[in-house]
Formats: sequence, C-alpha cells, structure tokens
Amino acid sequence: MSDFHALQVSAIEKLTPSSVAVSFDVPETLKDTFSFKAGQYITIKHQVNGQELRRAYSISCPPSSGRLTVGIKKMPGGTFSVYANEGLREGATLEVMPPEGRFIFVPDGNPKNVIAFAAGSGITPIMSIAQTVLESHPENIFVLIFGNQSATETMYLSEIQFLENKYTDRFFIQHVYSRAQEDNALFGRIERSTVNFIIKNKFKNIAFDAHYLCGPEPMINTVVDVLKENGVSEEKILFELFTSSDTEDDLAEDLEGKTQVEVIVDDETFSFTMDKKQLVLDAVLKEDIDAPYSCQGGVCSSCIARIKEGKAEMVKNQILTDGEVAEGLILTCQAHPLTSKLKIDYDDV
Repeated sequence: MSDFHALQVSAIEKLTPSSVAVSFDVPETLKDTFSFKAGQYITIKHQVNGQELRRAYSISCPPSSGRLTVGIKKMPGGTFSVYANEGLREGATLEVMPPEGRFIFVPDGNPKNVIAFAAGSGITPIMSIAQTVLESHPENIFVLIFGNQSATETMYLSEIQFLENKYTDRFFIQHVYSRAQEDNALFGRIERSTVNFIIKNKFKNIAFDAHYLCGPEPMINTVVDVLKENGVSEEKILFELFTSSDTEDDLAEDLEGKTQVEVIVDDETFSFTMDKKQLVLDAVLKEDIDAPYSCQGGVCSSCIARIKEGKAEMVKNQILTDGEVAEGLILTCQAHPLTSKLKIDYDDV
C-alpha cells in the first residue's frame, strides 16, 4: 500500500526567502501512476540522520501542465522542510508516493464561480485548483483571498500576477498582509471582517459554486463560521488543513484492556494484539506492517481504512464526512479500538 517510487528532482525554484518549488522528473512508465487531480498532494519519504521522515506536500501545478511540482515552506524547527530549502539539490532522488487527497476540483463542463481563502503555504493546492478552474471553461471565475506577512513572503506571487494578466476579467486577487501596508492590499489577517467584506461588499454580485479554504486551523474555522452565517451551505465549503491544533487524547484515559486486531493491506492479512489506549496506526506500524500514512496528525487522508468488524472511535476528525464515518471509514492515526476485536481494511477505501 505504501507504494513509493524513486523520482529525480528536476528543478528547484526559490519562491521566497523561506520557500521553494520542487519539481520532479516523472518517467514515461510512471506517467499514469502520477497523474493527479487539481488540489491533490504527494507524500515524500526521506532519511535524515538515520530517521525515516514522511511529509505530505500539495501539488501546485495544474494537471494539464504535464509537470509534478510541490511547494515547500521552511518551518521553524522543521526537519525535511529545512533540508528541502537548504540542502536539496537538482538531480537528487527522493521516494515519492503517488498523488492522493480529497481537496480537489474536477471540471464537469459547466461554468463555475469559485472563491478560495488561503494563508501562507496554504496557497500550494489552490494554485493548481485556480489554474484548472480558469482553463477548463471560458466563463469560469476565480477569486483568491491570500494572507501573508508581506509581498516578499508571498509564495507564487509571480504566478499569481501572470494569472491576473492572462485572465483579467475572470481572475481576481485580494492580498492580505499582516506585517506590511501596501496599495490594494488589506492590512491584518484573514478574519471575520475580511470574509464579510469580500462576500458582502467587494464580490457581492458573484454567486459562488464552491469555496476552497487552505491554511491554519484557526483561519479555516473562522472562514467556515462566517460563510455559514451568510447562508453558504456546508457542501459548498471544502477545506484542507496544513497544520492542526494539538488535541488532548481524553479518550485514551477512559479505555482499558486489549484488542485483537486484524489488518488487511495489499491483499495480505496481519493479526496482532494491541492496548486500547494505543492509536491503531501506531500499533500497526509497531508491527512493521507497511500501511499507508503521512502526517500522523489527522491532517492528510493517507491512513484511511474501513472497519470490517468491531468498533473504533477517533480522537478528532477533520477529513471524513459523517456519511463516510457511518460507512465505517476511520483515520487510523486518530482511532482507538473500542471492542475486543477490530478488523480493518486499508484496501477497501
């Protein structure tokens, strides 16, 4: 299931003082494997100081480009992000998992008006989505609200300016800077007043078919709340977290006993016993089972599995819909077993 492929880095472009765009050379034999939908991400596996790291990064180019490019911002205290910005070189080889993710835009041939709220590196999947929206229908409109510290720290600024020039009557950008005051930019952060200004004033005459949100959890929560207050239905709001707030695992404190676990992955079945206080994915990996995972924080969707027998409960869930949970899907990185037996299937998702 953790199907990694060795890809060579074909280009590294400096986007800002603290971020880069990394492109990969995908051989013809893997073109189908690495085809993607706008908004999806790849997981990169790399050894740093003898430790295996897995990190998920969104694809910034549109599917029509024939390229595979991700944006990586150097995070304070980060490991791989620091290496990607300071040590990674063209010609290097990285282990890469094929694209996945549910934060997507798929053209259906009908005109669409789309708005996106992004902050910092949250722009990465939005770039792919924006370009796909604009090129897929001559009447499509895309509005981007983009928060950063300043223009200098704005990832993909030149690409955004290119879209402004190419789609003058269909692409609209509202920059929001928290540490710089500039013409045509709002000062501050993307907050309640920002959202109300955008949808009730500046773009009040546009009826949006979809709202894409990507960035830190507090921003997303604020935007979601304001959109709903303004009558936007939940099915028209799509979001992806780049970072998630820490959640206390109060559930583990109340669990006692062991669970007999059966895991299906890549058509193989594995059995072991785990403590209910453990998270399912942690127990699976401890058994050296090659299950899919990436962030281990409930932010990506790599570790989804389906419950075939028994029950499990998630500490937090910001990805699966209520319907998917009712169908038995779980994020194994967030799930504790509740029953004496639990059977999960990573293949049936």
